[in-house]
This record gives sequence, structure tokens and C-alpha cells, in this order.
Amino acid sequence: MKLVMGLIIFSGAIHAANPTLSASKAETYLMLPEPRVMGSSISKPYADSKNTVFTPARLSTDGKLRVNTREEFAKLGLSWESFLERAQAAADRRLTELQPELKKDATGRVLYAVYRSEQPTMACLLIAPSLGTIFKNVFGDEIWLVSPDRNSLYVFPARKEAVEEFADDLRERFEDNAFAVSDEIFVVKKGAATRVIGNFSGAR
Repeated sequence: MKLVMGLIIFSGAIHAANPTLSASKAETYLMLPEPRVMGSSISKPYADSKNTVFTPARLSTDGKLRVNTREEFAKLGLSWESFLERAQAAADRRLTELQPELKKDATGRVLYAVYRSEQPTMACLLIAPSLGTIFKNVFGDEIWLVSPDRNSLYVFPARKEAVEEFADDLRERFEDNAFAVSDEIFVVKKGAATRVIGNFSGAR
């Protein structure tokens, strides 16, 4: 048995453990993706996103996600880019505490993986640099990321039909959730910068 960044592998077969997060820990550096219309003056696009902006946020010990005001962000003395780097490191740390839920078809093939929690920070994992490494043995050198709400992050193989099969459910989660995040599809590929290739809502 060996542990590969949160995925437990037994004789080549991958099994997902409980995808819950440990007790709430305060976190100063979280980059929250949210719809462009919900962004503030300190929000910026990331990975060529068109419909989504990323806003510096933090998690308090009571488990509440709080978006920084312009004044609070200024007190940190960081640029948006420097905050992003720290938030990426924080996202990688948080991933080591999580196990994804793996959804398989009747033949045992993994259709997608999902990080889901009652904590509203799953979407903040979207920027984690280690995601490509975690799922390399599952989906190869390229993965597609989707986060319709704050409580979930979906990881798909790099195939259009893989996302299309679940597009209706993703669209419903995005449109009906008071804390919607993004309808865009983010691509993580070895040796390339993360980028957006489209969306699952048909709005673009």
C-alpha cells in the first residue's frame, strides 16, 4: 500500500476514503472563486476566466468563510498575486487532509472525483497546484476542474463528454445555490498554465 497525495492505492486499484475535512482551522489565505457579478474591487480573473473572479478571503475558527473588504486586504500588505501564491500553498496543505469521493461506472472506471464538504471552502481548492499530481494516475496529465458551489470541487478526465454527461446536475447546482461559484471549466495540464476552456451552462 502507498499513499499518493490523499489517494490510497491497493495493488493498482484506487479507493476513496471518507471525503470529509478535519475540524475547522482558521486560515488567512483563501482565494474564493465567485461569479463576476458578485466580485468586489479586490477580485480578479484567474486562468483567463471570463465569468469568474477570485476574491481574497479567510476562514475563521467558527467555520465561517469571510470575504476580505478592501481595507482588510490592504492591511495584509500583499499584492493580489502574492496573496494567490499563499492561497495556493494553503490549498495544497488542505488537500492533504481530504479524500476525494470517486464516482465509477459499472466496469469500475472512474468517471469523476469530487471533494465535498459542509465547509464552504471546497471551491478554494480549485487553485491548488498539486491537483494535477494527485490525479495523474487516475486521469493522466490533464484534468478538468468544475466548482458550481462553495461546497464542492469536481475533477473530470479531459474529455468533453465526461462533463457533458453531468452538465444538467452541475447547472442545477450552480443556478439554484445562493453561494454559486462558477460555471466555467478549468484545465490543469502538466507543463502548462491553468486556463479556462469553456463552461457547462451554455452561457458563453
